[in-house]
Amino acid sequence: MALVGAFEAKTCLSALLDRVSRGEKITITRHGVPAAMLIPVEETKTKLTHKEIVEGMRKLRKQI
Repeated sequence: MALVGAFEAKTCLSALLDRVSRGEKITITRHGVPAAMLIPVEETKTKLTHKEIVEGMRKLRKQI
């Protein structure tokens, strides 16, 4: 995990975003103290099928 100062992060944001999009995690520091993290976006979950939604609703109804 890379450490980058706030000023450098501000001036090189585009390059940092390229690195993060390739899977790298970057910690942004302010006066040497970690202040934020840039991490890749996780893949979104697949959407539920109609059948899965109906089954979930039936299970919920049984619980109530």
